[in-house]
Amino acid sequence: MAEPIKIRMGGYGPPSTSFSRSLKLIGDTLAARLGDRVRIHYVWNIMDFGYRAEEILSLVEDGILTLGYQSSSYLTDRVPDLGFVDLPFLFERRDQARAAIDGELGRYLAHKIEARVNYRILGYFENGFRHISNRLRTIRTPADLAGMRIRVLPSEVQARTFELLGAIPLRCDLTEAIAAIKAGTIDAQENPFANTVTYGVHKFHHFHTVTNHFYISRPIFLNRTQFDAWPLDVQIAMREAVTKAIAFQRELAIEEDREARAAIEAAGCEITALNADQHGQFREAVAPLLDEARRTYGAEMFEMVATAKEAAANAAEMDA
Repeated sequence: MAEPIKIRMGGYGPPSTSFSRSLKLIGDTLAARLGDRVRIHYVWNIMDFGYRAEEILSLVEDGILTLGYQSSSYLTDRVPDLGFVDLPFLFERRDQARAAIDGELGRYLAHKIEARVNYRILGYFENGFRHISNRLRTIRTPADLAGMRIRVLPSEVQARTFELLGAIPLRCDLTEAIAAIKAGTIDAQENPFANTVTYGVHKFHHFHTVTNHFYISRPIFLNRTQFDAWPLDVQIAMREAVTKAIAFQRELAIEEDREARAAIEAAGCEITALNADQHGQFREAVAPLLDEARRTYGAEMFEMVATAKEAAANAAEMDA
């Protein structure tokens, strides 16, 4: 009998997160379908083994792990087109973002990634809308960010966004960011509420503002050399298992967001919701970046977003 195919899946969070639970669903689905033809291993959090969060990219590319996920921003230096989905206020609602990333825009970006990195992109988990937390003061307008040292993902677009908002952006890996937040050497960070709670940031940051400034996806990538060498039925089984896990993770993400917000409030933190005028001030401050983006990326990806928003609106109208 042939040796089983070893499939090693990894992430950078505890087993309780929606991402880890979704990896487990992929493994369970494959095991039920393929039996002893596959052997599944999990590494829930590579940081527990001394790796930086960003190193999951090379662990999969080099074949040490078979499958991983990571926020798309971590790949922008190698795949510049991914900077497009780091643009601020690109989407107003979750359904618009999902329609774009599951549609033409997501396929376009997957092709760009695969052209430069030894991956197969099988879909996207949802990291979701991001908000600002800090240890210094309430943030209601960009003026409140003046001079504040904020950690951002390793993306020039994100760094430029916070420069325009008046902050001092610091590009760094999650591992370094957590240490700096605990030490108080940076003032602020931006993340979905679920990440803020998962990494314990709310224990150090009293002030939280619902800005919805970025929507970030996490590509699910496999080592292409390994994946392409599998029998076709195993490849199909993996694709179908990932599709199932994406739907599962996104439902969990909504629940996680609600629970995390409650946990932040229970810790005695302040959560500030912006009114329309305040939100408009944030949009106005970053408008030059969007103008630059139209020259940098051209019209094609903006048209993909517009098409996705229209599809989301039509779907919402049919469901009403």
